[in-house]
Amino acid sequence: MSKDKKLILSILVENYSGTLSKVSGLFTRRGYNIDSLNVAETQDPNISRITVAVTGDSYIIEQITKQLHKLINVIKINILTENTSVQFELMMIKVNSVGAKRSEIIQIVDIFDANIVDVSSKNMIIVVTGSEDKNNSFLHLLTPYGIVEMTRTGPTALERG
Repeated sequence: MSKDKKLILSILVENYSGTLSKVSGLFTRRGYNIDSLNVAETQDPNISRITVAVTGDSYIIEQITKQLHKLINVIKINILTENTSVQFELMMIKVNSVGAKRSEIIQIVDIFDANIVDVSSKNMIIVVTGSEDKNNSFLHLLTPYGIVEMTRTGPTALERG
């Protein structure tokens, strides 16, 4: 049995109501876990790109792609790895920023080339984009200040070249 690996499936689909439900339902019916899921229109409003991060062995990935190809609304599937694609995720973090903490947080934000998008008397909302590792490091440095809320997209990717 081959080793589990993290892959990203970039799936171009016809942009119809119910397409996402069919794709995600396929994973559910087969008992495959989705690590993250992003969906948006492409440059053509009739086509959407579904970016699915999955972890599995070669057999599971092969089965998923075979089943996806059978769906009528699926146009194209690319299996993307870190070597064959450019991958980013977006993370928004609301962090406590009272008093002297604020200037320390601003220094961390600058180092990671992140952006402060909202400031109140108690909190800041920060947006950072980058690799999962970069974003995890950023989150680790902000944790001692008190994370109030956070959300992250999971990876989205395009094939190189």
